[in-house]
Amino acid sequence: MKLHWFTLLWCMICVGPQGTAATADFAARFDQFKTNASPADLYRFLYAMPKAGDLHHHAEGSWRMEDLFTVATDQKRSGGNRFYTRLTAGGCLDETNPWRKFQTIAAFTWKALPECARSEFVALDTLTPTQRLAFLNSLRLDAPGEGRNEFFEEIWPRIGALGRSVDVFLEMTVETMKRYGAEGVRYLEPQTMPLGFVDAEGAALDPEEFHRRLKIRLEQPDARATGVAVRWQVVVLRFTPMAEKRVEQAYDFIDRHRDLWVGINMAGREDNDKGHPRRFLEVYRRMRHRHAGIGLAIHAGEVDEANPHMRDTLLLGATRLGHGNNVLTDETLLLQLRTGVALVEINLVSNLVLEYVDRYAQHHFPELLRTGIPVALSTDDSGMWDSNMTDEYLTAVTEFNLTWAELVQCGRNSLQWSFAEPALKARLLADYERDVRAFEARLGADWTAALQGITPVSYGFAKRRWNLAF
Repeated sequence: MKLHWFTLLWCMICVGPQGTAATADFAARFDQFKTNASPADLYRFLYAMPKAGDLHHHAEGSWRMEDLFTVATDQKRSGGNRFYTRLTAGGCLDETNPWRKFQTIAAFTWKALPECARSEFVALDTLTPTQRLAFLNSLRLDAPGEGRNEFFEEIWPRIGALGRSVDVFLEMTVETMKRYGAEGVRYLEPQTMPLGFVDAEGAALDPEEFHRRLKIRLEQPDARATGVAVRWQVVVLRFTPMAEKRVEQAYDFIDRHRDLWVGINMAGREDNDKGHPRRFLEVYRRMRHRHAGIGLAIHAGEVDEANPHMRDTLLLGATRLGHGNNVLTDETLLLQLRTGVALVEINLVSNLVLEYVDRYAQHHFPELLRTGIPVALSTDDSGMWDSNMTDEYLTAVTEFNLTWAELVQCGRNSLQWSFAEPALKARLLADYERDVRAFEARLGADWTAALQGITPVSYGFAKRRWNLAF
């Protein structure tokens, strides 16, 4: 906390009285602007504004699917690999590999199949335009009624081998950094598993080799040019039989690689009771006997019904709670959260497309924000929603009438509550305050004219939700 208040004091000194007055004037003008601006101009404004960090960010789920297709079909970028996707149900009966259209496998897997099974698959680089579009659409929620079962049970298996190819993963990490950097995001904390990756020949990479290759890729000029700092969380699937062991392995791995890895997350459907939080109480307490300074952010409250999972997750030691959809059902927990014990990671687009809310009038975000509970906007799986961080900000403004101060505080929270090392956190916070003031100055007196020079990039969610396409 000393770092936090020192940084804010430093920024206030830099801004000075004139800067404070200018910010107050800007905030008043924003209130008028958001009321009268066209959706397109409001999108331009929010796309261009500094947006700090994205803390709740699944690595593979955040890939832009068109970018993924480009990388996967370019053997110079895919490590020489070639990928095949399942298009037809052939004559091979295989109870261990049930029919799933657009299941994607690598060349080394395809070559090992019997001929009748190989005939069901088509190389990605030979898909017709119509097939290509259908393949891309199968990897995102872009149609009414798809919902959480499509997401949890179908989309991830369709990505299949693409998600475990180390070459594709490294290239897509940088592509994602470019996309987020372009809209003013300066810090990402992706979740992934550092095990299970393979090369183009199918040889497994151990976590140490994966870390080595990841570090090298992030140091390349195109990655550094994005202006985005990345620190990683090890994600553990909470309902698997090996989950406790995976928690232990995650602690040990992070402790050896604190240059890039900063925290642990537990994910997976919370309506699967095998992953309930209290199952992990003993292992986390045991790990804290051995390790210090490793962040803990856990999915909690991403369910429809009331349950004690969010409170139990605090008991595990988490300082960030992912989603929190059922938080309003526990008044004691609300009072506890008002003490600032943890931040709730808010995922507005995700909650709508996965049908945890039918409409935003049901959402818990404004109640938390305006009762002093720390919150930050995040994207969850933006590639699978066909969205971006600007969509989260525009949803917040249009649905909950956020003020300029609230928008800036959400960004500030995303850095203050990050697991980044102190020096990086201090730099990011100082840069964020500087960039916010520069953005305020950049718009000048005529906002409409200034915004015409901004060319945002929008995706399918913005088209479906607001009929916006840039």
